Amino acid sequence: MHLNSKVAVKKRIEDLCTTHEITINELAKKSKLTASTVYSMLNDKSKNPGIVTIESICKGLRITVREFFNSELFDFSN
Repeated sequence: MHLNSKVAVKKRIEDLCTTHEITINELAKKSKLTASTVYSMLNDKSKNPGIVTIESICKGLRITVREFFNSELFDFSN
């Protein structure tokens, strides 16, 4: 499956919420972000999810940025 980076980030956030059994609102709270910030990453409002925001999400999930991107979703080799 070939995705662009925006779609891959969206899918990864959704997958991590499922894995951690939390809602998007809970993720936002744990990440010290507004729910609208996280939701904007999941819809078309945010065209370029920032690494600082992704880092905040990682802190909220208690994972590293490396763990966030350690997924086949980010294999853009072709």
